[in-house]
Amino acid sequence: MTDDVWAQRVAAMRGCDRLLSGVRPATVREKLAELTEAADPDLMPDFYGGGPVQRLEERVAELLGAEAAVFFPTGTMAQQVALRYGAEITGRDTVALHPLGHQEVHERRAYADLTGLRAVHPTGASRNPTAAELMTLAEPVGTVVFELPMRDAGFVLPTWPELHDACTAAREIGARVHFDGARLWESTPYLNRGLAEIAGLADSTYVSFYKSLGGLSGAALTGTTSLAAYARNWRHRYGGLLFQQWPAALTALTGLERELPRIPDYVRQARTVAAALAELPGALVFPRPPHTNQFRVWLPYPAARLNEAVVAMAREEKVWLTGGWQDTEMPGHAMAELTVLAPALEWSAQDVIETGLRLLDRVQG
Repeated sequence: MTDDVWAQRVAAMRGCDRLLSGVRPATVREKLAELTEAADPDLMPDFYGGGPVQRLEERVAELLGAEAAVFFPTGTMAQQVALRYGAEITGRDTVALHPLGHQEVHERRAYADLTGLRAVHPTGASRNPTAAELMTLAEPVGTVVFELPMRDAGFVLPTWPELHDACTAAREIGARVHFDGARLWESTPYLNRGLAEIAGLADSTYVSFYKSLGGLSGAALTGTTSLAAYARNWRHRYGGLLFQQWPAALTALTGLERELPRIPDYVRQARTVAAALAELPGALVFPRPPHTNQFRVWLPYPAARLNEAVVAMAREEKVWLTGGWQDTEMPGHAMAELTVLAPALEWSAQDVIETGLRLLDRVQG
C-alpha cells in the first residue's frame, strides 16, 4: 500500500460515524490525551525497565499464569529469543514451524539469518500441526511453534483436545513448546479455556499489545524465571533494552483493563457479522463461523474497484465497511480481513447486509 493510498484510507475512516472493521484512527494529540488520562499524577517514567514497564510485566505474568514476563519492543525480537533459548537448552538447532507461520512470512526468517537455526515444516495444511504429524518428524527439533490463531491460514485455531495432544506429542519427542500468541487474547472463547490454562501448555508464550488491545506497540515473552533472565540478556544484545518505554507500557495496561474483558463480545459479534456478509451475492467467508474476532471474506470483484468503492462510501455516507482488499489466486476475486472491535458492536446483521449491498451497487455501477 502506497503512502497516498494509506493516507486516503485513514482520512476516510476518520470521517466515518460507523465502522464495521477496525477502529477510528487516532491522531498523535488524541493518543497523547489517552496517555495523560492513563497516567497517575505522580507516575514517573521507567528507566531501562521498572515503573510502568514492570507493572505490565507483572500483570501479564499473572494473567498467563507464568513465573515471569519480559517486555520487548517487538514480537519479532521476542520470538527470536524464545527460539534461541530452545536451541541452547535442548542442543538442537532445528525448529518446527509452519510455512504460513509468522516467522516464515512476516519476520524475514530472522531465526535463520540471526540465530543460525533451521526449520522443518510438520505440515503444509492450513492449520497448526497435529500430534501425529509431530510424532513422525524426520529429525529432532528443539522447539515446536504453534501460532494461535494462525493468521495467514485465516485466523484459524485447533480445538482444545487437538492443541493439548499436539503439545503432549511435542514433549514426547524432546522439544519445547512455544506459542506465537500475538492474538492469544482473542483465542479464549473458541478454545473455551482461560489464558493461564492455555499458556500452561507451553514452555514460552509471546503476546502482543497493539492489536485488539489497542496499545501503541510492544510485546511480552512469558515463561520460567530462567527463561526471563536469558530473555533480558538477549533483549539487550538485540538492542531492545530502550531507555524509556512508558508510552507503550501504559497503553498496554489500559488495553488489558478496557479491551481484554470485551473480547468475548467481539468474538460473538464477529460470528454475526460473518454470517451476514455470507448472505451477499458471491461472497465467501472463512472460517465460518470465525474462531476469533477476525476472519476473511472474498468478493467476486477486482481489489482496486472494491477499495475505491469503500473509500467513496466512507466519504459520502460516513460508513466504513472494510478496506485493504487484495487480489487473490482465485480469478476475479479479492479478499479482505475483517477485525470486529467496539465500533462493530452496534451493527445488526441487517445493517451489515444492507451496507454490503450498497457497496456492491457502487462496485457494479
